[in-house]
Amino acid sequence: MSALAVNLRTFPDRETLAQALADEVAEALRGAIADGGGATLAVSGGSTPKLFFHALSKAELDWESVTVTLVDERWVPDTEERSNARLVQEHLLLNEAARAVFAPLYNGASAPEGALPEVQEAISGLSGPLTVAILGMGDDGHTASFFPSGDRLEDAIDPTGKALVMSMRATAAIEPRITLTLPVLLAAKKLVLHVEGEKKKDVLDEALSSDDAAKMPIRAVIANAREPLETVWAP
Repeated sequence: MSALAVNLRTFPDRETLAQALADEVAEALRGAIADGGGATLAVSGGSTPKLFFHALSKAELDWESVTVTLVDERWVPDTEERSNARLVQEHLLLNEAARAVFAPLYNGASAPEGALPEVQEAISGLSGPLTVAILGMGDDGHTASFFPSGDRLEDAIDPTGKALVMSMRATAAIEPRITLTLPVLLAAKKLVLHVEGEKKKDVLDEALSSDDAAKMPIRAVIANAREPLETVWAP
């Protein structure tokens, strides 16, 4: 068994974590812009990032030079409650961040499988590797749309794979999904796992106890990251 490890930073509460993470992400985006190009930010859905989104939305930087996209998406339009695009529009793309460019993954096709070429072209059009990617983690150890028993899981978490995006269907996913692949996430200049609550801490501890990525796909990210995966947690 491989020894999996993360660089875990703990915060006293979720508000403090949200502001600290927002400050760090904003600084990374500023740095990329200062280097003469645009900056790209890929974010995850769920309830965990809402405080972080609100804090980041107030950061002062050249948001017109920032493209925000999604780590993954449910294959539903942004009029649906469970849409990650809707979450980002309602909680991140406001205040200062309202000036950012948004690149959604859902494009209105009837199924994600048929949309892959178009979405892959859109992602390949982003300027270089992602500047920042923020991951979440489910109680089953999934991250992005890398679900245990997902129909394309093996392809999606192949560190040598060439695809930028992958469709995913799994019972736990409910809707069909589309997700950035593991190589795209690993190439991000700043990659962070954001988890909150005692239950998620227990899930993380379980993930670190084995290297079986099929059972807990977050292990694929931890095992293949260039350095111990930066992880932020608050109770």
